[in-house]
Amino acid sequence: MYDKERGLYIAHCANGPISLVGNMANRHGLIAGATGTGKTVSLQVMAESFCQVGVPCFMADMKGDLSGISQAGKLSGFIEKRKDEFGIPDPKFQPCPVRFFDVFGEQGHPMRSTISRMGPQLLSRILELNDTQEGVLNILFRIADEKGLLLDDIKDLRSMLNYLGQHAAEYTTMYGNIATQSIGAIQRSLLTLENQGGNNFFAEPAFDIMDLLQIDLATGKGIMNVLAADKLMHNPKLYSTFLLWLLSELYTTLPEVGDLEFPKLVFFFDEAHMLFDGTSKSLTDKIEQVIRLIRSKGVGVYFISQLPTDIPEVILGQLGNRIQHALRAYTPKDQKAVKVAAETFRANPEFKTEEAIMALGTGEALVSFLDEKGAPRIVENAKILFPLSQIGPIDESQRSQIIKSSRLSGKYDKIHERESAFETLLELTKKEEEEKQKAKEEAEKQKQKEKEEKEKSKKKGKSVWSKIWKAVVTAVTATIATIVGNKLTGKKSKTSAGKSIVKNATTAATRTLTRDILGNLIK
Repeated sequence: MYDKERGLYIAHCANGPISLVGNMANRHGLIAGATGTGKTVSLQVMAESFCQVGVPCFMADMKGDLSGISQAGKLSGFIEKRKDEFGIPDPKFQPCPVRFFDVFGEQGHPMRSTISRMGPQLLSRILELNDTQEGVLNILFRIADEKGLLLDDIKDLRSMLNYLGQHAAEYTTMYGNIATQSIGAIQRSLLTLENQGGNNFFAEPAFDIMDLLQIDLATGKGIMNVLAADKLMHNPKLYSTFLLWLLSELYTTLPEVGDLEFPKLVFFFDEAHMLFDGTSKSLTDKIEQVIRLIRSKGVGVYFISQLPTDIPEVILGQLGNRIQHALRAYTPKDQKAVKVAAETFRANPEFKTEEAIMALGTGEALVSFLDEKGAPRIVENAKILFPLSQIGPIDESQRSQIIKSSRLSGKYDKIHERESAFETLLELTKKEEEEKQKAKEEAEKQKQKEKEEKEKSKKKGKSVWSKIWKAVVTAVTATIATIVGNKLTGKKSKTSAGKSIVKNATTAATRTLTRDILGNLIK
């Protein structure tokens, strides 16, 4: 809860209230502890406190429990017992303004991204691609950019993969080898993603990140953005990559503001270990960069996980505000985890941190927040405040009413189909097929023309020889007739009969051939 005297009041210890320093809340934090020790209630108390000072929050709701933040709480025996101890004799139970979101659009407003906005690196993580396959995906994005092709949804990506496979030889010298095996592997991974509901996530309109940074105009409270994640949790890679995408969008969109009195947005990342499971070194480095620099944009990121060791050490060092619930040390590995958790706190001489972690009860925690100078305070054994909103889930009718009355109602409900890579490449493929068919027809025509010319030439050759032969036969016949006539009349010839026949035949053939050639020249 928040009041002017105690500020962002989160927990209470023997030395009094423990409050978050407003301008240090963007230095990030960690809520850790075993299952059932009260992490969700701690998250709810912190979110309520930010809400009351006009700071919107984003949180993933794994079991539906956080939906109760939308309703006013009620006095219970537990609260009755502790309200005086916390200095809250008359708790003012109140709801928080809430917007429900759901990647699949079933339990809240749809939250979508496009393939282009997700980018090849995060998309490779969702699809679990190896380095070679990720390289092919990078080439695909480069070609799409050069051609001005929009990649909105999975069918756009499939179209680009088909195009890349068909034109691989054209791009290999420029971008490197594009193996058909890699393209096939990406296609298979896309099929798996589709079966898991990926078609609902990749589409237009893409979610506007600024819709997370809004306040309720009637009350001035920050709006609590609650993501229904029970179904999304069945695909851990999609869940964690989606939240990382949101962080990346915030980082690239928001301006630098430094340390404000209170953050512009607080981002709660539940089941944080999923973000780092199977994550490549390059992507871990990117996450570290975003976490380290996003605080200058006025955004605080709070990880919720069972063990501090779930978070890489380089990122754990960025988390200044800590709430550590109970851990159990049943195995040597558990004992080591308890010891590591204890070593992350600034020691309190009044108790041994390692022993205290194992002795904590439900709703109790070791708490250490940053002071006004940004230094971690001594760890305190404390009790977390009770929420002023409802603990536990709401029913479907209440959720439905909140969704319908939201200002975002209808904004993301319908998927918009615009002209993107699928349509463009479909048209391009159609033109290519038409050009191929036209080229084929032209080739057939040319082949037929050549055949006709050949036939014509062949016939023409036969015709010439026929004429020559006819002329020769006529000449020979005439010559023989002349010779026979001379014999009968007693006339003598200067040349022999054989020579006359050959001479006249040759002259006739030559004359016929010459006429034919001259005739063609005149034509």
